[in-house]
Amino acid sequence: MTENPAHSDLWPAPLATGAVDATVTVPGSKSVTNRALILAALAAEPGWVRRPLRSRDSLLMAEALRALGVGIEETVSSSSTGVGSGSTGSGEAWRIIPARLHGPATVDVGNAGTVMRFMPPVAALADGPIRFDGDPRSHERPLHGVIGALRGLGARIDDNDRGALPMTVHGSGALDGGPVEIDASSSSQFVSALLLSAPRFNQGVEVRHTGAVLPSMPHIRMTVDMLRMAGAQVDTPESGGEPNVWRVSPSALLGRDLVVEPDLSNAAPFLAAALVTGGRVTIPDWPERTTQPGDALREIFTAMGGSCELTEAGLTFSGTGRITGIQADLNEVGELTPVIAAVAALADSESVLSGIAHLRLHETDRLAALAKEINALGGDVSETEDGLNIRPRPLHGGVFHTYEDHRLATAAAVIGLAVEGVQVENVATTAKTLPDFPEMWTGMLGPVAGATTVTRA
Repeated sequence: MTENPAHSDLWPAPLATGAVDATVTVPGSKSVTNRALILAALAAEPGWVRRPLRSRDSLLMAEALRALGVGIEETVSSSSTGVGSGSTGSGEAWRIIPARLHGPATVDVGNAGTVMRFMPPVAALADGPIRFDGDPRSHERPLHGVIGALRGLGARIDDNDRGALPMTVHGSGALDGGPVEIDASSSSQFVSALLLSAPRFNQGVEVRHTGAVLPSMPHIRMTVDMLRMAGAQVDTPESGGEPNVWRVSPSALLGRDLVVEPDLSNAAPFLAAALVTGGRVTIPDWPERTTQPGDALREIFTAMGGSCELTEAGLTFSGTGRITGIQADLNEVGELTPVIAAVAALADSESVLSGIAHLRLHETDRLAALAKEINALGGDVSETEDGLNIRPRPLHGGVFHTYEDHRLATAAAVIGLAVEGVQVENVATTAKTLPDFPEMWTGMLGPVAGATTVTRA
């Protein structure tokens, strides 16, 4: 966890002077978009991805597939409403045209976990060498699970025994597949990475997780659901299979016409704004049924003092002006932790967040970063072995460093609603998954916002 002095822009987080009352149109889900791109690229026929997220992570995935020969045609029409509608891509559609995958090619993963983990199995199916590299932080994020599993399934990979980037996958045009054991306790993406490409493996795959409790299980359920929608046969623990074992049979994938759901995790700061200000925020198109971890926000933020209603207009969340602390195991929904921690720092009682040791391996060490930055504003946050204890204290203004982590930046904005003088370092990092966040944030606040000029440190 290191600060990057190259990013010296400071964004004064707007202070809310009243209760918010807004409709916020949230862009499409990154998790769904990037899985949809992989499945469409491996299909036997062209398909469509509609209302995709257009952000750094999703564009990196699209460019990675293009580098291997996949055709991606983009069309745009203008039809969207609500704050932030310019980012939704609601009239946008990407036509995916599968092709023979080939190298040589270079894939820039940025700092996107989905790209660095989902693309190597695809590269193993290509013909030729595919080099992977990315941001400096990407070299520190674990990749050993995917690398070891792919080698066990017949792939040749040169990583100089680092278990991390940079590396080269020497694709041979096919992969045997079959049974493989993997410890995915540091990232559920290790399992999803193998499952997504498995229909194209000669023998499919049998992935057996051998480590501690798997984090972020909803993301694996999302992978399984999307595979099945594309025509794959998948056996899972939930469908009567063995615990911690997933099997995918070899088959052709269908080219689908998929509409991407709004990113419910990216709705977190906007719903938090209703809770913090005692206001009301509506998120259109909130699905009645979803595998997205962000759906847990309804239960979590209600427990912290709000209420919600799901109607045809979307999800409307209302706050009362009072925030209560919470004890929560966030193992399955760890990506929600930064915003939940920010709200907890403004509560009237202690919060204990657990089950999230794996967050130390995300874009930054999120547990250490949250504790350090909230404490720098006068808070009282301590790290535990697998989480955070947050004891509310009167907070004051100051610089909130983001460590190039988009979720740290949105957490800082939430605190800034109630604490005057919070300055967010490198708010532009939100472009990773939430384009135009500063504009969306000030648009939501409208007349109850303070000034929002960017200053230089």
